[in-house]
Amino acid sequence: MAAQGRKNVRGRTGVRFKARYDRAKDKAMIRNVTSEFIVYGKVNLIKKVSKQVQIETEKLITLAKRGDLHSRRLAAARLREGIVRKSDGKKALDILFDELAPRFKNRQGGYTRVLNLENRRGDNAPMALLTFVE
Repeated sequence: MAAQGRKNVRGRTGVRFKARYDRAKDKAMIRNVTSEFIVYGKVNLIKKVSKQVQIETEKLITLAKRGDLHSRRLAAARLREGIVRKSDGKKALDILFDELAPRFKNRQGGYTRVLNLENRRGDNAPMALLTFVE
């Protein structure tokens, strides 16, 4: 018989693996949202996540402005392939290098902006809208 009161504990009678939110899940979520942001151009997020996605997107646009094969491979390692624009079927990597890099060619940084929105209704989380500048 299992011991009473030992939940989510590693050991003989407890749960072996607790489903917790760790760094790997956080990185995967940032990759997904960054890819969606590049494909669709704007996204509603929690403020904390929007800041992380903004930093990642700025780095990717800087890589895309270099335009060589090495930077394309580095960007491909950070983006998801499954997120595709519905209108023309372009992937996030192609949009990044073919559309966004020429668009921000003469800009030295600050490609995105975070606009504060009202708090979310269910849990009162501070929300933000992430968009491109030009």
